[in-house]
Order: sequence, then C-alpha cells, then structure tokens
Amino acid sequence: MRWMLSKTTCLVLVMLAWVFTSPLAAREQPDVNKPNIVLIVADDLGWGELGCYGQKWIQTPNIDQIAANGIKFMDFYSAQTVCAPSRCSLLSGLHQGHAFIRNNGNPKDRGKPRPKEMYFPGQHPIPDETVLISELLKEDGYATAAIGKWGLGHFGTSGDPNKQGFDLFYGFNCQVHAHNHYPRFLWRNNKKEILEGNDRTLYGETYSQDRFRDVALEFIDENKDRPFFLYLPFAIPHLSIQVPDESLKKYRGDVTEEAYEHKGYLPYPEPRAGYAAMISHMDRDIGDIMDRLKSHGLTDNTLVIFTSDNGPTYDRLGGSDSVYFESAGPFEGRKGQLTEGGIRVPLVAQWPDRIKPGQTTDHISAFWDIFPTLCDAAGISTNSEIDGVSFLPCMTGGKQAEHDFLYWEFPGYGGQQAVRMGKWKALRRGLHRKPETPFQLFDVTDDPQEANDLASEFPEVIAKVETICKEEHENSDLFPFPAIDR
Repeated sequence: MRWMLSKTTCLVLVMLAWVFTSPLAAREQPDVNKPNIVLIVADDLGWGELGCYGQKWIQTPNIDQIAANGIKFMDFYSAQTVCAPSRCSLLSGLHQGHAFIRNNGNPKDRGKPRPKEMYFPGQHPIPDETVLISELLKEDGYATAAIGKWGLGHFGTSGDPNKQGFDLFYGFNCQVHAHNHYPRFLWRNNKKEILEGNDRTLYGETYSQDRFRDVALEFIDENKDRPFFLYLPFAIPHLSIQVPDESLKKYRGDVTEEAYEHKGYLPYPEPRAGYAAMISHMDRDIGDIMDRLKSHGLTDNTLVIFTSDNGPTYDRLGGSDSVYFESAGPFEGRKGQLTEGGIRVPLVAQWPDRIKPGQTTDHISAFWDIFPTLCDAAGISTNSEIDGVSFLPCMTGGKQAEHDFLYWEFPGYGGQQAVRMGKWKALRRGLHRKPETPFQLFDVTDDPQEANDLASEFPEVIAKVETICKEEHENSDLFPFPAIDR
C-alpha cells in the first residue's frame, strides 16, 4: 500500500513553505509575476481531429496556432478511456491504479428521494483527502475557475468543485446533464442559471459552449491583475451533435452525408457537418480567449495547454463518424478501449516567455503529469506523493526526466489493463470474464495499430509488465478490479 499525506497536511505544508520562503510583501498580495495558467480539455476529441495533427476536414486554426506558437506532443495519453476518471487523474496527479475515480458512474440514492434540482445526480464524488492542483494553486494566491463539465461530485458532497479549490464553477456538474448542449439550466457554483428558450431538445436559444466562452472571458477580465488558473473542461465534441447554424454553414455541402442507423443520443439531420462544426465552434471560442489574453497584455506570461480527456467516440454512435474523419489518426480503437485510439490524445501548449515556438516532441507522458507540470510552472511544491512527472523541462529546453512506465487499469468495458514502457505497449482485455487473460505486447513505435503481438518473443518484457501491474494497483471498494482483487 502506497503512503500518502492527507489533504489537510499537504495544504498546511504548502502554506508553511510559502510563509517561510516569501518576503512579507509577497504574502500580503498575489505575486503578479507568477504565470497565468489556462488548461483547456476537450471532451472525446480524437488524436487526429485537429489540423496540426493531420485532420483534413475539420478546421481548427486557433488550436493549430497554439501548437505553432509552442509545442506539440505526439506521444501523450489521457489517464482513462472515459470521462470522469480521466479528469480525476488530471486534477490529482494520480494514475488509474491509485486514483479514487476509475470509471464513470453515479452515486447510489440509498433509498432517499432525489430533490428536483438534483435530477442530474452528478458522478461519484472525489473524497476530501484527495489533493487537487486547484487547491495548491488557490493556496498559492491564484484565482481559480472551472468552466464546462465537472463530473466529480455534486454540490454538497466532498466532490463539490467549490470545496476542491475552485472559486468559481460554471457549467454542467453532472456528465449526463452535459449530453445536451442546449440545457434548461447551467450551474453557477451551487445556483442554477435558467437558460430561457432551451427545452433540452435538438435546438435552443442558448448554446452552452457560448456561455462557457462568455464566462471564461469575464473571469479573465476580473482577474487580469493577479495570477489565475482557468480550467476549461469543455463538453465539445461529446454527443449529442448540436451546433448553432452559423457554424454549421461552413461545412454544409462540403462534407458528404450518408444514411445510417442512428444509435443513442439525439439524431442530427447533418451529422458529419454538425460534428465538424462543433469542433470548429469550440476552436473559435478558444481564439476569443487567446485574443482576450492578448488585449490585457497577458499572452507572454500565460501557459496555455489544450488536450482531450480520451479518444473519439464509437463509430456512428449518435451520428458521429470516427472512420470518415479519421478521428483516431493512425491508431486503432475508440473511447472505452485502452488501445492507442482510446487513450492517445493531442496536447499542444504555448507560453511565449518560456516555450520556443514550432516544437514537436515524442516525450512519453500522460494526464497525471499535468499536475506537477503546473506546480512546476507556478513555482510551488506538490508536497504529496503523486504519479506524475513534470514535463515543463521538455517544453522549456531543460533536462527532462522520463517515466519508467505508464500504467492504466479500467474496470469498465469488460475489464482492461495496459502498460506503456518505452517502445512497448502491453494490453489485455476481457478480464471480468477471464481474469487470467495474458498480455499482448506491441512495439507501438513501429506498430501503432497494435496488430502484431510480440508477447511470445519477449517473455522478459511481459514479466516486467506483470510486476508493474501488481505493484501499481491499489484495491478499490468502489471500483473493484477482478484481475487483481481476488
């Protein structure tokens, strides 16, 4: 069992370090020289759905410009292949063998009636003792906001975003609520903001993504004179396919539509055009955010990171077409799978003060590395045992520490487990049915499709993988994993 400091202890240590290493003047007001941080996370966006990663149809000029202004990661991974656990690892710096949330799911009602305002119950709440990056930054003087989709606990629970280091939360608290982009309401902290003209059908008057952009711009305006952490876990391009007509027009007729048997979510009359338009609409909003930073003179001292929480969705579910758009790039698999297509995601970053433009890197890293990277950028200590390794040196030209391995386990979709170790990727699936299922082994540098199983040729690699899996797994009562918990 790994040892970990309690949340209270961690925060106290951070504060003590700050008190004893900072001059009095710095303690009396925020350090305006600290970098601002903007972390943008798309929802179900595939590795191949950005222009800078080779996308042919979907236009993403503003995200592409972030890559051109800074660095593009080619070997970056999400923490999990579905939403909530991936975001838990992102904010906590823990991989899925240690993180509290390891699958999607709602808390049980335990026989109690659900209040009307809790119709969307939120997902399992992260516990109070889990230390999030938002808490450390807030304690260090940062203004903090989370705008978009939360999925880590409803208001009033331990997972309440206002209890987890965020001064402002705006958006969908519950992931199921986020399945429609024209909702009847959004949350501003624990208060509902009613969106007139929306009835949770295919169309409406207020597009949730537009509200996310507007509130993000307001937050920047209000905090332009102090360091801020703006976390933007957008709900695009997660289904349902819905988009304002102004954005749809640029794709109508440019992409070929074809009949299909609809599966899940709301049916959209022009699904390919609509899906592409959603991503471009989000990209437009990111451009507005970048422009607002520039208008306040904040661009040079702001670290901007854009990534996605997992791979693209299953083919033709809800009208999406990952085959048509080559959404997973050269990789096989989709959301819900620990194959490369399910967890290899884009990451681009810019910080003109520190990151030279036009870089591309093959550094192998993952979601849980973002936590220490942001701490590193802000000049604060994590003071807790995490799994992440800061990749700030990789971005800024320093000496970069490398992972010995990356580890995943997933109790959903039949039970899966994976390890990335240098060029090697070990994978096994169907563990609920057959817990003794052996690992397959792939050289993903030469075989990104994971087509040629080399396990029988390299037993010594498999032996290392099996040791890693035993050592990196902590039992979870909430998300038991039958391949190990027996």
